[in-house]
Amino acid sequence: MASSKVPKIFSQRRRMAGSARAKLLAQNPEAARWLVEEIEADLIERLGFMRFAPKSALIVGLSSGKLESSLGSVGCKVTAKPSINEEAPIEGDPFDLIASLNRLGTVNDLPGALIHMRSALAPGGIAIASFVGAGSLPKLRQIMLAADGERPASRIHPQIDNQAGSALQERAGFARHVVDSVSVKASYTSLEKLIADLREQALTNVLADPPPPITKAGLARARVEFDRLRDDQGRVTEVFEILTLTGWA
Repeated sequence: MASSKVPKIFSQRRRMAGSARAKLLAQNPEAARWLVEEIEADLIERLGFMRFAPKSALIVGLSSGKLESSLGSVGCKVTAKPSINEEAPIEGDPFDLIASLNRLGTVNDLPGALIHMRSALAPGGIAIASFVGAGSLPKLRQIMLAADGERPASRIHPQIDNQAGSALQERAGFARHVVDSVSVKASYTSLEKLIADLREQALTNVLADPPPPITKAGLARARVEFDRLRDDQGRVTEVFEILTLTGWA
């Protein structure tokens, strides 16, 4: 008989630690927060386009505050939680809107997390989850392969694509659902700045089986590969595919 046990791909402890570190680093006004700002701006535009004015909303994830402010300006009661255990039922009264900001890409039981989101919605409510999806960080993947040499390690998270996202929403039982993605590009002058951006936005490795540390020789190879990828302006442009799942209760 096949086991229904959920594979443990990500570490909840490391995930929470990464979020806590990003929250602490965000106290620096120069800390990178462009990814969540991009996500929040997109969500505000989506809600405006749909002419959806929720009376109650739950925002999960590290936020710049823009979405909360936008919802509050139209009289919506907002509950903001930097982190929750998405694999457990969501507490509180049913919400008209649940917005998950860059969280579901590192959940072990993603079908279960979507079911919990749907179950926490009021009739006619909407759940919107945006996170880094398939096709993201191709340059970093290439750099890490060069760093590891003949013994590559798992350093980049497995990623969800549009087709898988649609199937997951259907499995979660949403009455209607839409999946789309958009590419966001960021350019860097150094490998260190790229890694700092990932740390400041809780995008570093949280795998349950963490890879071995990169050796000094591996770091040297990574820097050589980064230099090889530089464009005419001396920068390396990385791609972040933001996948957005929208589901109606």
